[in-house]
Amino acid sequence: MTTTENNAAAPPAQPPFQSFTGFIGSAIFISRWLQAPLYLGLIVAQVVYVIVFWKELIHLVKDFNHLNEAAVMLIVLGLVDVVMIANLLIMVIIGGYETFVSRIRMDSHPDKPEWLSHVNPNVLKVKLAMSIIGISSIHLLKSFINADNLEPETLKWQTIIHMAFIASAIGLAYVDWISAKVAAINHADAH
Repeated sequence: MTTTENNAAAPPAQPPFQSFTGFIGSAIFISRWLQAPLYLGLIVAQVVYVIVFWKELIHLVKDFNHLNEAAVMLIVLGLVDVVMIANLLIMVIIGGYETFVSRIRMDSHPDKPEWLSHVNPNVLKVKLAMSIIGISSIHLLKSFINADNLEPETLKWQTIIHMAFIASAIGLAYVDWISAKVAAINHADAH
């Protein structure tokens, strides 16, 4: 075998700097899998919320003869609150995993959520903000129903915080709307 044949058969040598940066890039890319246990932990948290929901529901059914309308309404609002938090968890678990870790191959599954087909960080942020506003609304409504037992200062601050959530969601939606407009303009200019 000649020297020329040996050189043709050997792969080209990479400079040490390129192999180091390739290693760093691969390590960073693979590190996204460190988030998978976090999403599994959120699934455990959701199991806890299911247990809380059933405990409250059993309490409502078992004691409904001894509860007045306001107490029933507070328990039902608590149940709605738990469901909304569970929905928030689902969005974070599925949307976050799909966006930041790996694709969930559910294209042909009949139960695939509609929003999953167009999930991206901006859409996820707006959906999360809207869910947080819904949860905050439930808490605020519970506080107003129970206003006789709360300090006016507490109600004031809960309302201010709720309004801050609304302002944040409007801001996120506006930024998302501007981003979509810019993307549409850039797409039109490219074609």
